[in-house]
Amino acid sequence: MSLLPNNEYDNQLQQLVGPGDWQSPEPQRLYDLVVIGGGTAGLVAAAIAVGLGAKVALAESNLMGGDCLNYGCVPSKALLAVSHRLRYLRDADEYGMPVTNGDVDFGKVMQRLRKIRADIAHHDGAQRFTDLGVDVFIGHGKFLDKETVHVEMDGGAMRALQFKRCLIATGAHPTMLPIEGINDVAPMSNHDIFNLEELPKRLAVIGAGPIGVEMAQSFSRFGSEVSVIALDDQVLPREDAEAAQVVTEALQQDGVKMYLGAQISKFVATDSAKEIHFELNGQSHVVEADAILLATGRSPNVDDVDLAKAGVAFDKLGVKVNDKLRTSNPRIYAAGDVIGGVQFTHAADAMARIVVRNAFFFGNGKLSDLVIPWATYCDPELAQVGLQLADADKALCELDSLRFDFKDIDRNLLEGETSGFAKVVFEKKSGIVRGATVVGNHAGELIGEMTLAIEKKMKLSEFSSVIHAYPTTASIFSRLGDKASGARLTPFVAKLLKKIIAWRR
Repeated sequence: MSLLPNNEYDNQLQQLVGPGDWQSPEPQRLYDLVVIGGGTAGLVAAAIAVGLGAKVALAESNLMGGDCLNYGCVPSKALLAVSHRLRYLRDADEYGMPVTNGDVDFGKVMQRLRKIRADIAHHDGAQRFTDLGVDVFIGHGKFLDKETVHVEMDGGAMRALQFKRCLIATGAHPTMLPIEGINDVAPMSNHDIFNLEELPKRLAVIGAGPIGVEMAQSFSRFGSEVSVIALDDQVLPREDAEAAQVVTEALQQDGVKMYLGAQISKFVATDSAKEIHFELNGQSHVVEADAILLATGRSPNVDDVDLAKAGVAFDKLGVKVNDKLRTSNPRIYAAGDVIGGVQFTHAADAMARIVVRNAFFFGNGKLSDLVIPWATYCDPELAQVGLQLADADKALCELDSLRFDFKDIDRNLLEGETSGFAKVVFEKKSGIVRGATVVGNHAGELIGEMTLAIEKKMKLSEFSSVIHAYPTTASIFSRLGDKASGARLTPFVAKLLKKIIAWRR
């Protein structure tokens, strides 16, 4: 990742999480745990292990804090916060507060982003982890053999770190498309879009996953002409189709042009534009842009770590691990984005805790036991946990679902946030909650209630007796509980209850 060299906040960030003058310590003879990678998984594991009394070393080749702090969750959500407030300003007339100017000073928006990122960075800083007792090495770590990591630092100095246990937490990087002309148009990724200082007049976003959707909506609201070009037929292709359609309509209302199901044939750089050539519905199209954001997923960092020397099995999809996150070398574990699968900060955090428990205490923590929610922070937000109806084969039982719309929730009516819904998937026979989708305002906050329901194997009907403060958006789950209770009221039971009520008169 490159930072702006003359920006005070990026300089502050660099000094905290990747100081150029860092003095790496002399290695101890033998470490209980050596961590390669200073992203979420690596930092959480190192902090917990050293807190338990272990001798811990950590090697980071770029910036500590990894994807989340430097070019993921933190900067993107700082940008989205401005985007959301813009929508409130532009809708203010509906609330009796006409606002004459909703223009954006893009330079100030980006400066705010960099300040917030720098303010947060001390949590992940090299000095903080040194103070915790971790030996921090700023340099490139790779395996020398099955029990040693070599760290090469600036200037060529080397450190050999011998370990009893090791954690591979090297993260992932943006996936580059092997398409003609892509290097000629110099596409951005999430690794460098936050270095922009001027708003591009025309932005083409390649891909309609979370990064693509969030950035497309934000830049459109800031004033860019935004086009989304994606191979998939729906935005957020892993999500519930009805929920994804709500997001699509919101993007279109914000002026984003959508080209879904497109096959890109080539990129062409001209004197006046960067062109994206693609086929859609049997017709040829060309979109011109001043900047291109490549948002087509992320690939695990498995190269240049010499995994083979350590006897660690891997492929392009990531490091191979068992359910306890142990690799083919029983002394080495892997966690976070480098193992593929779900690539979320909170998932990496949870995996790191499993690794420490299993590595030091003969634990039985399993990746398959984790109930991992996720959210895309567009407007409206879309959050998901557990199974969808299409996942019946994974459930090994018949599934059903119930849906309730936010337009019928009083709090949403009061605030004018009526788009979207909550949908809960449950076992048809038992009523036990197996999954949920929420698309709407604060969906990322709401999904936690359903995550707990899945963890505790609760029935959806039990939510009919959960008291939510009035008026709150979360009361939608009580309403769904009422629907579930009513759905289980068979004609026989209804007839019986009617007789009991008549007798009680």
